[in-house]
Amino acid sequence: MTDKTMTAEEAVSRLESGMTLGIGGWGSRRKPMALVRALLRSGVTDLTVVSYGGPDVGMLAAAGRIRKLVAAFATLDSVPLEPHYRAARERGAFELAEVDEAMFLWGLRAAANRLPFLPVRAGIGSDVMRVNPSLRTVTSPYDDGETFVAMPALRLDAALVHVNRADRLGNGQYLGPDPYFDDLFCAAADTAYLSCERIVDTAELTKAAAPQTLLIKRHVVTGVVEAPGGAHFTSCAPDYGRDEAFQKRYATTPWEEFAGRYLAGDEAAYRTAVEEDA
Repeated sequence: MTDKTMTAEEAVSRLESGMTLGIGGWGSRRKPMALVRALLRSGVTDLTVVSYGGPDVGMLAAAGRIRKLVAAFATLDSVPLEPHYRAARERGAFELAEVDEAMFLWGLRAAANRLPFLPVRAGIGSDVMRVNPSLRTVTSPYDDGETFVAMPALRLDAALVHVNRADRLGNGQYLGPDPYFDDLFCAAADTAYLSCERIVDTAELTKAAAPQTLLIKRHVVTGVVEAPGGAHFTSCAPDYGRDEAFQKRYATTPWEEFAGRYLAGDEAAYRTAVEEDA
């Protein structure tokens, strides 16, 4: 048994430019924003980012840290299209591999199971094959002879995810209504860094919640970061909802102005700036 606790800065210090980085959560829900902010304060760049995109993608794209994005979408949920992502994409700042949500999921599952690809019906008959000419199809070897998309594994060098609770060993627990696919991001990665609202003793994890809420197992986790409010401004139900007022400020503020106000200092400075502007 190993104590895997570390700071966000220590976790990010283990990342390198040029890596393929998976980021958990979904849109503007339970994103590991404290880790993303630490990443933005580092010099890591030239990333291939794999994400059900939200402000994580928007911020990294605006800051010029993304070389290639693999995503099914980039949204703030209540704001349909992530504006800083859109601006970066419109100026051709990075390469985009846009796939169907189900294709993305099966790519993670293939990587988690150390398979080169998995067959999936999603994408057949759509333009996803046209905009991704490197994708291949595969024919069933059985009597049905059906054709599927051969979705390649989304293998990750590292993953960043955020959950409600964790212990020092790396067991991670979600308490909200949706687990998203954070467990697959961790299993698909060579290293995984888990931030949480609160670190508790292992026995505490199942005192008030079912064992099925232990979404992430310690054997796939490299580091654990205690980060209260670490998903802000995205939601982390049931601990807190999305900060819609702050999200609107983010969406309508020029990137340089937003970064200068909220990302120039450490996490404590970020929280202070948010509180001052509330």
